[in-house]
Amino acid sequence: MLSRALLALVLCAFVACRAGDRRSGDAGGTMIISVGAEPDALLPITTTSTAGNQVADIIFERLAEPGDEMNTRGDGGFVPELADSWTWSPDSLSIAFKIHPNAKWHDGKPVTARDVAFSFDIHKDPEVGSSVAPLLSRIDSVTVRDSLTAVVWYKQRYPEQFLDAAFQVRIHPEHWLGQVKRSEYTTSPVVRSPVGSGRFKFARWEPGSVVEVVANTDHYRGRPSLDRILWSIAPDFNTSAARFFTGETDFIEYLRPENIEQLKKHPDLSMARYGSLDYGFVWFNLRDPRNSARPHPIFGDPGVRRALSMAVDREKAVRNVLGDLGFVAVGPLPRAHLFGDTTALPSIGYDPEGAKRLLDSLGWRDTNNDGIREKGGRQLRFSLAAPTSSQTRMQFSVLLQAMLRAVGARVELDHMEIRAFQELLARKRWDAAMQAWRTDPTPSSIIQTWGMAAVKDGVNFGSYENPVFDAYVDSAASSMDAQRANQHYRRAYETIINDAPAIWLYEPVNAAGHHRRIKVATMRPDAWWTRIHEWHIPRNERIPRDNIGLRPAAAQ
Repeated sequence: MLSRALLALVLCAFVACRAGDRRSGDAGGTMIISVGAEPDALLPITTTSTAGNQVADIIFERLAEPGDEMNTRGDGGFVPELADSWTWSPDSLSIAFKIHPNAKWHDGKPVTARDVAFSFDIHKDPEVGSSVAPLLSRIDSVTVRDSLTAVVWYKQRYPEQFLDAAFQVRIHPEHWLGQVKRSEYTTSPVVRSPVGSGRFKFARWEPGSVVEVVANTDHYRGRPSLDRILWSIAPDFNTSAARFFTGETDFIEYLRPENIEQLKKHPDLSMARYGSLDYGFVWFNLRDPRNSARPHPIFGDPGVRRALSMAVDREKAVRNVLGDLGFVAVGPLPRAHLFGDTTALPSIGYDPEGAKRLLDSLGWRDTNNDGIREKGGRQLRFSLAAPTSSQTRMQFSVLLQAMLRAVGARVELDHMEIRAFQELLARKRWDAAMQAWRTDPTPSSIIQTWGMAAVKDGVNFGSYENPVFDAYVDSAASSMDAQRANQHYRRAYETIINDAPAIWLYEPVNAAGHHRRIKVATMRPDAWWTRIHEWHIPRNERIPRDNIGLRPAAAQ
């Protein structure tokens, strides 16, 4: 059964979709999106940033997409994309995907079953280090039956077989990417001009300025409703918001409480609330930044991590930063998930006096009365990194600095540009970091960030490792019984919450701003841009867009 939160999202999606209807033949216009962060990459297999995924998802395609109901068990509700149809084997240990016969890459070459097999191979290759690899462990192989039929073979039957094959892997062209060494997927100049099969084609990427895509007018399922989409890259959130309110841009994906008040003064602007599968947290690095073979001298102790969590008044912090646009996070599970019932989960509550007693018991004491605890000659002192592209995370970091100082911890804030922040995380040379993560529709995707296999070949940059947690997630993902799966997920959440590899801070309630001439369609909680090809601008409301250094389009 759908949770009440998810049911509300579905109803909102239906209303939004109706608002996005347009008359046939009325395609055209340019939309400019205001963002405060640069993509880390445009290749789906290498990008881990929200900005990168937005562009990559529009250029590249999956075999199928979840429908508005966000089902992840079986294939019910999935919408065909590159796969025109699919057939399950009698024993459910393989699925044959038939590629749409008219599907083509943006360079004109046909999409084939070999491209599908190639895409799964590179996603599972440790040399590539795809964050999706841990989610594909139950897929045995992908074979080519004929030029248009790829067969995905499984090691076992499990509820999310279809999701893993159809959704987790975006299909890449073998003839284009195969010429690049897999170890160079993040550095080769070839991948900065991606060739996909989606409804929009890559046009240009000017670092620090703009990313542009243009309509694929020959798409096998029909051209998109817009001619062009551009991402206007700002150095920080405030600049990004200013561009939206001054009319330089048409859309901004997040509004903060003060922006919503400002929006009321602009009758030409509107707000669209949409669901969220995001959560924000303070990420502890559990390994020594100078020697990963050793535990972190502070955060290697789960007792210290729990004490620091107890020192943070999360309700106050969320109220101060997000107002009514956020909830206190219970753990790494957004409420909108089908298995996101938080009612009976444990939580490390706000107890600063208890935090002090726990730190005392662990040997961290302020022996010289300077306000900072120490142990064995080492101060309870660490850096907290946050990206300047996120005003939310920077504000949280300031509040946490004060709250942790009250229990004898000295936190040194390290605010930096988003690319430097991403590189810092990947190198694992940090103490703690303000992070936000957008989860997949399935709760099993939790292993991408917190599973043991993702420490070496994924995005578990904090190096959290607990085989008990992994076993519970594996049992949940494998169970064909939804009630039993829910029980396993609950035990997995209890395990990781008790281990406190992070301070679980907030879940945002997303509110996007858009000019009223932009007619939006469905905004899915895991990826608001999924159906952006349906968004449109009525012909009589289109305006020339030649500002912020953008080339004028031939048809506006």
